[in-house]
Amino acid sequence: MFFPNLSPTLERALSEQGYTTPTPVQLSVLEAASGERDLLVSAQTGSGKTVAYGLSMAQLLLVDDKLPQAGPPMGLIIAPTRELAMQVTRELAWLYKFTNARIASCIGGMDARKEARQLQQGCHIVVGTPGRLCDHLRRGRLDLSSLKVVVLDEADEMLDLGFRDELEELLSAIPEQHTTFMFSATLGKDIISLAKRYQNNALRIDVGKNASQHTDIDYQAMMVAPNEVGLAVVNILRYFDSQTTMVFCATRDLVRHMHSALLERGFSSVALSGDLGQAERTRAIESLRLHQARVCVATDVAARGLDLPALGLVIHASLPTNSATLLHRSGRTGRAGRKGVCAILVPANQQRKAERLLAGAKLSAQWGPVPSIQNIQKKDAERLVQLVQEPAPELSDTDTAFDPALVQQLLSRYSPEELARTIVSLYQAQLPVPEDIRPISAASNSFKPVTERKASNSRQRTSYRDHDKQDTDHAPTERDWFSIPVGRKNHADPKWLIPLLCKLGGIKKKDIGTIHIQESSTSFEISQNFSERFNNAVTFVDGNDVTISAINAPNIKKGRERSFKEKSFSEKKPFSGKGFSGKPSSGKPFAGKKGKTPQKTEKKSSRKKHSTP
Repeated sequence: MFFPNLSPTLERALSEQGYTTPTPVQLSVLEAASGERDLLVSAQTGSGKTVAYGLSMAQLLLVDDKLPQAGPPMGLIIAPTRELAMQVTRELAWLYKFTNARIASCIGGMDARKEARQLQQGCHIVVGTPGRLCDHLRRGRLDLSSLKVVVLDEADEMLDLGFRDELEELLSAIPEQHTTFMFSATLGKDIISLAKRYQNNALRIDVGKNASQHTDIDYQAMMVAPNEVGLAVVNILRYFDSQTTMVFCATRDLVRHMHSALLERGFSSVALSGDLGQAERTRAIESLRLHQARVCVATDVAARGLDLPALGLVIHASLPTNSATLLHRSGRTGRAGRKGVCAILVPANQQRKAERLLAGAKLSAQWGPVPSIQNIQKKDAERLVQLVQEPAPELSDTDTAFDPALVQQLLSRYSPEELARTIVSLYQAQLPVPEDIRPISAASNSFKPVTERKASNSRQRTSYRDHDKQDTDHAPTERDWFSIPVGRKNHADPKWLIPLLCKLGGIKKKDIGTIHIQESSTSFEISQNFSERFNNAVTFVDGNDVTISAINAPNIKKGRERSFKEKSFSEKKPFSGKGFSGKPSSGKPFAGKKGKTPQKTEKKSSRKKHSTP
């Protein structure tokens, strides 16, 4: 055991949990806390912060390796979310198992009367959320007069959630002589300001500042067409086949749609978002812990506080808003020495944003396409062979699992090939069907050094009106024509038409040829290499009042209509019809009908919902 300054009771608890060597944050905090000094700590999510401050608190609270008789709390831990508060309570319960500790929890959404009884009976440590703690404080149930140490866990998150007033109310009620540990993933101006006000000459510990990337997490950035994000989630789940997976979406609506779509495809999944009651949230988390569900679809509210030991895969179905959120989400996996995978789905039109997020988080990701059907089938074969070679323990250790007579009967009646074929069929029948997804590679320009990239961009930058002329010499001569019922009367302009077509159809600017703007419609060319995929994508886009349809090549007469390469266009505002405002259209995260290719027709096609998570 290499933990410094530990009592035998704590060493015994750590040993039972399999701890042998402290993490960097645990070692740094333990060494610094020995002087009873205030600490301001910044470290990665999942780095062992709970054990770090639990051990540090023990140095201030234990008397002869035990805690004294319970009374008013001596330790207070404030957490931003219910999940994190419950997780901290569980962690401290096993850590203080042999110290006669009484730990009370005061968490929003739980039974306040039961919490009041716990506080009245006496306790050593209180763990709670800001709102519920303030409620007990105002009602005279929470006595902070004997407090020796207070911990602010995920302080940045509490400020982001608007708990500044509650924090100040709690900290103002604490005796002057106490020690404060403040833990935060980031140390922004608000955190520094809070620390200066409520800490006394705090020692700043920035464990992650010069640390290398989390070696237990394999970061993979996967390019995907914007309308195929939901389908990509299916293939990633099938390829990695993790015992437990978290899928992060940006909004509650996307969580509901994604959860529903995964259930329809045969994945045992639960949803976790802010609109659920506490009882529903607790049941969802418990089903994951008991392995009754394997996939949790969640908003960022679940990125804090969840600790699922078997969580081997995190999928970012929606890109996070900032680098800190990327780290918080990803930190749900790769814990306690276990390996994990973080799959970041990058829509083709958001590659630059993804690169900025990774750079801000100081992460290096392996870029590539979403697993294909062939990749998944190969993985399935490997897993089946391994399953046959290494029978599950419950089959080999039970008396009734193996019937020699039945085995001989099957061998005498069927050939080995027939038996193997049946095994494969039965194995595949229980698995969700993978999706056929267009492979998209990351733009090579994104991997150039910044200085080289700027120089390259300055040489290659052209206006939209030069687009057709620029691509003429290198573009494929084989193209298909499409039409959209938006023309001059709607202020049609390539400046906004080209980004719109690329976004809806999952194509790139270079795949678009001539654009011919007429009075009430616009005709445009799409490279035949991508025209079928484009047609499928725009056919299934939901929420638009206009229809993009395949047409025969128009008879363009020079000078009669506005040809894309012949004239420049005014910068008038684009047509503001539904779905064409530049904002993502809402809809289910799974798009397209399996096994069907829509016919090219000028009539309005039936369309399924489109996702822009």
